[in-house]
Amino acid sequence: MKISNEHSALENRLELEIEEGYTAAERLDVVVTTRLPKISRSRVKKLIKEERITIGGLPVKPSQIVQGGETITIIFPHPPRPAAAPDDIPLDIVHEDEWLLVVNKPAGMVVHPAAGHHSGTLVNALLGRYENLPSPSKETTRPGIVHRLDKDTSGLLVVAKSEYIMTALGYLFHEHDIEREYLVLVWGNPEDAGTINAPLARHPEDRKRFAVVEDGKRAVSHWRVLKRFEFLSLIAVTLETGRTHQIRVHFSHRGYPVFGDSTYGGRMHGLSRLTSFQRQMGRKALELMPRQALHARILGFKHPGTGENVHFEAETPA
Repeated sequence: MKISNEHSALENRLELEIEEGYTAAERLDVVVTTRLPKISRSRVKKLIKEERITIGGLPVKPSQIVQGGETITIIFPHPPRPAAAPDDIPLDIVHEDEWLLVVNKPAGMVVHPAAGHHSGTLVNALLGRYENLPSPSKETTRPGIVHRLDKDTSGLLVVAKSEYIMTALGYLFHEHDIEREYLVLVWGNPEDAGTINAPLARHPEDRKRFAVVEDGKRAVSHWRVLKRFEFLSLIAVTLETGRTHQIRVHFSHRGYPVFGDSTYGGRMHGLSRLTSFQRQMGRKALELMPRQALHARILGFKHPGTGENVHFEAETPA
């Protein structure tokens, strides 16, 4: 399948080209939601009812079977006003154009409002600057948000300015066609380079955490060591998939927890095996690092508005 899009002052248009010989014989609403995960099936049906999804310029039904060779056109309306409130919060914007922006999120900032975090989030800050960011499906607390970083992880996030850009970026993430590299400080001394291929799912005993689970979702992380210290290692991690807490869970599972990560054993891990002087160093370092030492340094993708390959980097915070 190929995805392309056009932008004008009057409409946001996205086209899906279904390959010839497509043999799955799936319903149109299933095909669209499978390939564009930022759109719910109910949203697709609504767009079809409004004749905003067509094939060859003709109206369709959700049950229409896709045979292959079709071009599915989706025209997105202007988004509704999000429910979250705007805040006057400064943002470190690495890049901005008419389609999207790339933000360097500081550690300690939650990405979107949720229980216990109704203000001061990245979304509140975005709404303080932009009035018409798109919201996926009926979710009005995550306007513009395509992917997330944990509260205490710093680094790069891309934010969409329209629904069709959000959908196109969501497709890239779904297909793992995104360049993402993280700087991570871990306990211990892992091999110079390697790959962790271990499926992840909710922890069977703690729903707030994740764990390596045999029948979980596929999760693959690649790493290389950049620098070694007495009892810590600085590594670069690239993600083949992007599961929640993936890096933190993977390296804890391998015995190299992310330094400072209280959820997955990264606060006091390993201190008992150090010398007295090293334990003193370790405690002082933990005082300086009150959160997990995890930073999203590199973000790259094919820009859905221009078709160009773009690459962004954010320096490591102090």
